[in-house]
Amino acid sequence: MTPTLESLGIHHLTVAERLALVAAIWDSIADEVERAPLTEAECAEIDRRLAAHEADPSAAIPWEQVRDEALARLRR
Repeated sequence: MTPTLESLGIHHLTVAERLALVAAIWDSIADEVERAPLTEAECAEIDRRLAAHEADPSAAIPWEQVRDEALARLRR
């Protein structure tokens, strides 16, 4: 059976608590993925994105800004 928000009690959490949980889950996935080898296509995509960032670093948006803007939209 696939866990649901309700069966895990997650639906009772606030938006901020759910976002913190998402971040914790993402970090746990990232830890495992870091140990897995990348495909050639994944390496090529990373190289492409890195080159794009190096060509225009000002185009990047810091995570804190993205998070704050998303939370502000949810509060409206």
